[in-house]
Amino acid sequence: MIKIAIVHGPNLNLLGQRNPEVYGNLTLEQLEAAVAERAAERGAEVEAFQSNHEGELIDALHAAGKSCQGVIFNPGGFSHTSVALRDAVEASRIPVIEVHISNIHGREHFRRTSLTAAAAQACISGMGLQGYLSALEALLNS
Repeated sequence: MIKIAIVHGPNLNLLGQRNPEVYGNLTLEQLEAAVAERAAERGAEVEAFQSNHEGELIDALHAAGKSCQGVIFNPGGFSHTSVALRDAVEASRIPVIEVHISNIHGREHFRRTSLTAAAAQACISGMGLQGYLSALEALLNS
């Protein structure tokens, strides 16, 4: 069975509470359940992980490279600052699609550059839950 990792970065545990005008009302649990349901419909499974700590995210990407066939990765604010996460994406040896719930290109200037996206297979930004579902479909079709 195909297994896809979903790796969520800092503050995504606050989905549904933090800035709902930007990130929507869906909780992290609801988002993960929707992606897992779609994966099951396609005969796949997802393994979700969230951390507010950079090193734990690096470890999760390394682990996914050993046990999964792809990664949906939302590095949150670390996408704009972390060379270490960029290197972990590059080293993963499996397809990684970066996802952002909000449109990072339409927000503050400092959010418009993603260091991690340059190492990912693709980057989806501004589509909310649909971005995660699109990333899942892309990984399952590759």
